[in-house]
Amino acid sequence: MSSNLHPMLNVAIKAARTAGTIINRAALDIESVRVSAKQTNDFVTEVDVAAENAIIDTLLSAYPDHGIWAEESGQREGKFGGADHIWIIDPLDGTTNFIHGLPVYCVSIALMVKGKLDQAVIYDPSRNDLFYASKGRGAYLNERRIRVAKRTQLSECLVSTGFPFRANDAFNNYLQILGEVMPRCAGVRRPGSAALDLAYVAAGYTDAFFELGLSPWDCAAGALLVTEAGGLVGNFSGDANFLEQKECLAGNPRIYGQMVSLIGKHSKFASAGDKAAVGTATHQPADSDV
Repeated sequence: MSSNLHPMLNVAIKAARTAGTIINRAALDIESVRVSAKQTNDFVTEVDVAAENAIIDTLLSAYPDHGIWAEESGQREGKFGGADHIWIIDPLDGTTNFIHGLPVYCVSIALMVKGKLDQAVIYDPSRNDLFYASKGRGAYLNERRIRVAKRTQLSECLVSTGFPFRANDAFNNYLQILGEVMPRCAGVRRPGSAALDLAYVAAGYTDAFFELGLSPWDCAAGALLVTEAGGLVGNFSGDANFLEQKECLAGNPRIYGQMVSLIGKHSKFASAGDKAAVGTATHQPADSDV
């Protein structure tokens, strides 16, 4: 990688590529990969664990005083206690796709400094696509600067999402949201990796993304990519402090605003007046709302 990248970003890229090598090797013989269920439809494999260990080893070898917040092994403080620097790691986002041999999954690594996202890497090992960003320095895909799409009419937009898959997920609430979005856009897609979904919004491949029930490691790196690519990210009500709220909405600024006006009333953080509006909205094109 380029020597003018932030040194911590370079280490994160090295960690992501190391994990990607482990994932690609395992993908050659998926049938032999051991799988266990954390809960219904929520799987972990030995590959997730091996990739996460490789990432953490790489990061802590360079920065032993940094904290870790990882999907499989949880949170740990740095060598010298409470760190200002915390790495947020999803070693394999899209495990269910991976188990089935569907090549839509990625490694996601973000660095938070004093509570603010500062560095981000999302690596798709099956396509060898490397997305990365440093705060204030733009977002990139394979050394090419990326920007969110320029579409302003929701009716022309491609929107990605993630379906509920756990037994306690709010299926009916999600179906109401989907019922609002589907008639008003050009298409809805469900690829199966939230981190890649956010990277694709940053790259302009899709115009918006929304999902319920996400954890910080699913969306931390992608959130920085989106904002550094000129987009907005927050909860369904438009609050940018969303990382631990289990609601994520992202898009270019115009489409993000239209999506908030469309699905914000379904947010668990919506005002009482907004919630009362659920189910009463008429199906007019959202383009005319903004």
